[in-house]
Amino acid sequence: MTTETTPAEPPTGPPGRGRERRRLLRELLLVAGLFTVYKAGRMLSTGRTDEAFRNAARIWDAERTLHLPGEGAIQGLLLHGDTLIRTANSYYAGVHFPATALFLVWLYVRRPGHYLWTRRVLAVLTGAALALHLAFPLAPPRMLHAAGLVDTAQVYGPTVYRAAPATDTLANQFAAMPSLHFGWALMLALGMIAATRSRWRYLWLLHPLVTLLVVVGTANHYWLDAIVAAALLGAALLLVPRPVAGGSRIAAVSPAGASRGAALPEAVSSEVSEVVSSEAGYSEAASPAAVSGAAVPDGVSAARAAVPGPRRGRAGSVPAGAGSRR
Repeated sequence: MTTETTPAEPPTGPPGRGRERRRLLRELLLVAGLFTVYKAGRMLSTGRTDEAFRNAARIWDAERTLHLPGEGAIQGLLLHGDTLIRTANSYYAGVHFPATALFLVWLYVRRPGHYLWTRRVLAVLTGAALALHLAFPLAPPRMLHAAGLVDTAQVYGPTVYRAAPATDTLANQFAAMPSLHFGWALMLALGMIAATRSRWRYLWLLHPLVTLLVVVGTANHYWLDAIVAAALLGAALLLVPRPVAGGSRIAAVSPAGASRGAALPEAVSSEVSEVVSSEAGYSEAASPAAVSGAAVPDGVSAARAAVPGPRRGRAGSVPAGAGSRR
């Protein structure tokens, strides 16, 4: 008489849901707190108008010395049509925060390990940007008379800034360097490339490319603002370790491994250990059925055959008395 047993299902009761709710609440409070600190910190440099314009003149001269293309070349392309320039203004005003928020939500739900990595990288990048905003206030090119650029948001709309920077209590318009519009967009693209496996995933790089053209063409940022943002992001990526993805399947061991003798079980053990992830979301663990159904290498079969055990008859039954002796 044989009985079939099924593996016990993991508990999914209220305690698990409670932990998940607490974790979600903790993440929401953490992200909201970091953003609030950043917004409050940016406002500390709003009264340094003269210094911001002096720095703007220095950046403009530095770009000409470096022979960077003029921001006016990109703006000239956008000004060919009202629809095009309004679309660029809308992209600047309406894509930055929603796209980043959706990106983090998707990672939290589908790739928890990559979410932690991305959140830490963005926190380091944003903290470094805040320090630079306070140390180096900078008026954007739309305010610099020497640049001869149009404030497209004020002329064509929509805009997120008030006309007079001194009366703008919601945003610091003298925090142009670095461009977090570009820095966050670049991290979004790199995060999606790292967290997905589609052959089309590199198309995510179009987002920071479009963002770069938009922030420069609308005269909200200099080229150097984006270059500095990319450099700070690179430093943040070096400081924050990336998630290490484990294998989702047990890799087959070649028959040649049988000739390694005692080293073979260790190799098999290392393959099996890849199934287990050190943190949820870093890999998808193989199911018990997948493990039990995996192909057994010939070397392992040979090793099993060499292990002493009770002899079986032709029909596969164990002879009576073989299991004990008196």
